[in-house]
Amino acid sequence: MTILIVDDSRIMRNTVKGMFIGLGLSFTAVEASNGEEAITLLEAFPIDLVLLDWNMPRLSGIEFLKIVRAKEKYKQLPIIMVTSESAKFSVIEALKHGATDYIIKPVNIGTVKEKLSKIPRFNGLI
Repeated sequence: MTILIVDDSRIMRNTVKGMFIGLGLSFTAVEASNGEEAITLLEAFPIDLVLLDWNMPRLSGIEFLKIVRAKEKYKQLPIIMVTSESAKFSVIEALKHGATDYIIKPVNIGTVKEKLSKIPRFNGLI
């Protein structure tokens, strides 16, 4: 399994990787610090899951989401927003534009496990 972790904070990317290790999942992490890098990596690697921050330089998470969901080959790719944007309208906007789910920071392993369990390709892995 290859996970694309998109966040401008290296600490947050490391935190997310640590949670996946804590869940006992075998994975490869591909990291991007902004949406532009993430699109390049998405095209270069077979990605199974995207964990996406909202507020980033160059190309925000919501802009990334709009671009990716417009491409047929990524329509079914699980994309979970992991962000401090907690306003209800932000959650609604992300889901409207194709986010699979939404996690509000600070992130904890229980929430990550719960969100992953709702994604069919992760059933039985956690």
